[in-house]
Amino acid sequence: MPYFVKTETIKRHYLGENDFKSKTIKEHKQWVKNLIDQGLYIKSGFLVDKDQVPGAGGFLIIECESFEEAEKIIKDDPMIKNNMVNWQLNEWINIIQ
Repeated sequence: MPYFVKTETIKRHYLGENDFKSKTIKEHKQWVKNLIDQGLYIKSGFLVDKDQVPGAGGFLIIECESFEEAEKIIKDDPMIKNNMVNWQLNEWINIIQ
């Protein structure tokens, strides 16, 4: 089954600490947990620099039957639904089987 990768960056006006960002990230974490509970293979996290400082965006990988299925699931992410991030979805092609 193919893997799909969502990359994202938080929109500038949501950078820094704020209640909306904290609430949306909490909802995102619960959304990921719910997908895992449904049996989907999904990993999600944020990127940090060499000093462990966040701000480079986020990364999510999910295993799905098709791009359309992955996109449908990803569009339900609270971070996307709340328009908090710029995002892109791509299929990952493993070159060594």
